[in-house]
Amino acid sequence: MPEELEQTLKKVEELRAQLQTLLKAKSPLDPDVIAASQMLDSMLNTYYENLKRKK
Repeated sequence: MPEELEQTLKKVEELRAQLQTLLKAKSPLDPDVIAASQMLDSMLNTYYENLKRKK
């Protein structure tokens, strides 16, 4: 896997872990949880866009 994809995937995993931690302590409607979810969504979009370009 190219370095860029690996770095993006690592960031996705970090953001997913942060979101899971937040969800253990806060409501899904909490602004911090929503912001973390949006960051994860954005990084996933970036990952899949980069993946398509590499094919």
